[in-house]
Amino acid sequence: MDKIQKKGDRLIVPDRVTIPYIEGDGVGAEITQASQRIVNKAIRQVYDGKREIGWKEVLAGEKAFRSTGNWLPEETMEAFRTYLVGIKGPLTTPVGGGIRSLNVALRQTLDLYVCLRPVQWFKGIATPIKEPSKVDMHIFRENTEDIYAGIEWQQGTPEAEKFLRFLTEEMGVTKIRFPHTSSFGVKPVSIEGTERLVRAAIRYAVARKLPSVTLVHKGNIMKFTEGGFKQWGYALAEREFGEQTFPWPRYEKIKKEQGEAAAKQALAEAEQAGKIIIKDVIADAFLQNTILKPEEYSVIATLNLNGDYISDQLAALVGGIGIAPGANINYQTGHAIFEATHGTAPDIAGKNIVNPCSLLLSSVLLLEYIGWAEAGERITAAMKQAFSNGEATSDLARFMENGNSLGTSQFTDRIISLI
Repeated sequence: MDKIQKKGDRLIVPDRVTIPYIEGDGVGAEITQASQRIVNKAIRQVYDGKREIGWKEVLAGEKAFRSTGNWLPEETMEAFRTYLVGIKGPLTTPVGGGIRSLNVALRQTLDLYVCLRPVQWFKGIATPIKEPSKVDMHIFRENTEDIYAGIEWQQGTPEAEKFLRFLTEEMGVTKIRFPHTSSFGVKPVSIEGTERLVRAAIRYAVARKLPSVTLVHKGNIMKFTEGGFKQWGYALAEREFGEQTFPWPRYEKIKKEQGEAAAKQALAEAEQAGKIIIKDVIADAFLQNTILKPEEYSVIATLNLNGDYISDQLAALVGGIGIAPGANINYQTGHAIFEATHGTAPDIAGKNIVNPCSLLLSSVLLLEYIGWAEAGERITAAMKQAFSNGEATSDLARFMENGNSLGTSQFTDRIISLI
């Protein structure tokens, strides 16, 4: 087995490649085993034994703590640095001091600045909306700034008092309603962080010939952070992708100078030419619009906190986070960790009822990322067939018309048989 390497803009992936994985806590063992069995079968089936993944287990979470006394051993971080691409099950957040979140630690240490969350509906899956087939979006959530930077001071501490004095005495801030009982947080949003996220989102849309990239923000209130994200995103699109995109400020400029009819004509010509429309929307309006008219959105670029809300809301529209994949990627270095997007669910661990589809679909993203998309497509096709037949684990099957509830191992066997 060999390592993936990054040369220029390309990943060099050997036919027999080592992929490190974290089993995960709670239901992690079950969904990891299920996903690996299915992935291995798809690779054998599609490539006739010419390609293979060698799964290399590395430790994190409760399993690591029991074995080493460390929630996230340095050996695990070094494995992800060395092998570039890995995958993980859900991890418990340690109680008490130390690491606030293992997931955040992994993302920040490897600078995995994109959290990619594709959202699509599978026929047969019950949803709360009438036309779930219209929900087909790709969320690019910024992964290193905003609230994930973790800059805050607790109420009543000397640090909070010092920060309050700085705000009031040196910066002239007068808007804090209850200053001496407030905790404080700082929300950093940078030009560089914005540009690399928006660049990745636009490149993704270009590669897949998708119609639009929408910048989701709260710039009407937070004018220099969220508003900056919007403006810097538009500027990046115009500067680096001017011939491939139609940023909305261009529409507004034409409208102002030549009238609305000319602006609409320019927009229609851009759409006809296959240019990607770059637009923006306020976050709360976006959450409403994605229920009322989801077909208007394709690729979403947004900051961390907005992306947290958006990811789970859109997943709910197509059946829940049990079928929501996730990836954390640094497109510049090539590092990527794919993951189950749900929690550890210790109450159902070991009962053969957990749904492995989030990690399985994340494995599909991994296969696409390393250039083995054909194997991923085979898995997705098998899932579509199973769901159309009403075959799923109990969390999904109980809401399906003519649903047939399968245990985790039985569902895994069924997907393998369909592959």
